[in-house]
Amino acid sequence: MRTPSGPLARDAMAYVLAGGRGSRLRELTDNRAKPAVYFGGKARIIDFALSNAINSGIRRIGVATQYKAHSLIRHMQRAWNFMRPERNESFDILPASQRISELLWYEGTADAVYQNIDIIQPHDPKYMVILAGDHVYKMDYERMLQQHVNSGADVTVGCLVVPRMEAVAFGVMHVDDQDRITDFVEKPANPPGIPGQEDMALASMGIYVFDTEFLFDQLRRDAADPDSKRDFGGDIIPYIVKHGHAQAHRFTDSCIRAADELEEYWRDAGTLDAYFDANLDLTDTVPKLDMYDREWPIWSDAVVAAPAKFVHDEEGRRGHAISSLISNDCIVSGALAKRSLLMTGVKMGSFSCAEEAVILPYSNIGRSARLKRVIIDSGVRIPEGLVVGEDPELDAHRFRRTENGVCLITKPMIDRLGM
Repeated sequence: MRTPSGPLARDAMAYVLAGGRGSRLRELTDNRAKPAVYFGGKARIIDFALSNAINSGIRRIGVATQYKAHSLIRHMQRAWNFMRPERNESFDILPASQRISELLWYEGTADAVYQNIDIIQPHDPKYMVILAGDHVYKMDYERMLQQHVNSGADVTVGCLVVPRMEAVAFGVMHVDDQDRITDFVEKPANPPGIPGQEDMALASMGIYVFDTEFLFDQLRRDAADPDSKRDFGGDIIPYIVKHGHAQAHRFTDSCIRAADELEEYWRDAGTLDAYFDANLDLTDTVPKLDMYDREWPIWSDAVVAAPAKFVHDEEGRRGHAISSLISNDCIVSGALAKRSLLMTGVKMGSFSCAEEAVILPYSNIGRSARLKRVIIDSGVRIPEGLVVGEDPELDAHRFRRTENGVCLITKPMIDRLGM
């Protein structure tokens, strides 16, 4: 064990696993991977992990992509092309390219790193910070690196404290009173409690810190195991727990909160309801996640676009927004947006109303449309007079309606209406 003498992030590489579809987002990921889904105005979900890395001081980043990666790759090329090799910075986009075998794509999260060892090695990072590219949160990875080195662990696992029975959807850790992991199980039916907090559990965030050479050794060992599924949570971490030293790192120790943020905010916006709620969280007077925090900015594509515009000021035809986020290039023309989030380039026609709506870029809301509790995919044109959110049976027949009454509206769904 040693005390670090300076920032460890400068000796680290962040490796973001961004290949998953996110099938629970249903049609929203028909044409894009989950990390490429728009969030919070003009950002994509992956921008949170990437921004955390940059803000933590990490200047070498790799992103592994696989499922329908075009929009994700295009976004990263536009938004993240400021890294400079002459400053010892790098940004590698690593699509599944059958590097190990012409017959194999990435077989699992661990394989997505293993197949790119030869690309990582020339960067010579001392530490690897493995990240999921599909979560919404703000976190200082330097603090996790510091704990990893101080504890002498083989792997340090980022974790959340959650109510015990909510942990059934996560990888769950059983720890001793020093937070050393003594067992790691994927999605257990009866999750183990935390010592002294038996009604709570430690759930994996899908964030891991390794010494690089140790990680490579583990990946090579795992690749030679014919019974492995090549997965960090299912194979690599349980093996280290059994044969080495795995340490838990609690999110509360490295979460970044602005002055007004009341809680440690982390969301897996992996279902339509969770995605809807996480976006609407931003419309609160004091939001749970502060996107205006200039000390820990969420970097994204610097879209060149006109300012938002509100037009018409007549009774019944007044362009206005209440408790809403309105992005660049939006025009609210004699319409009302209430507790809604309009992403770049959304147009709302006269007499239309959107309440509790998450509207993705370049959608067009027709005149006199009334929309409540909706997610509208990008580029959708809502017909004049369409009403959604008032007749649950009709909504479920025409659109994707969730258990919480949120309707996802996509272009094929609108085309089927024939309006």
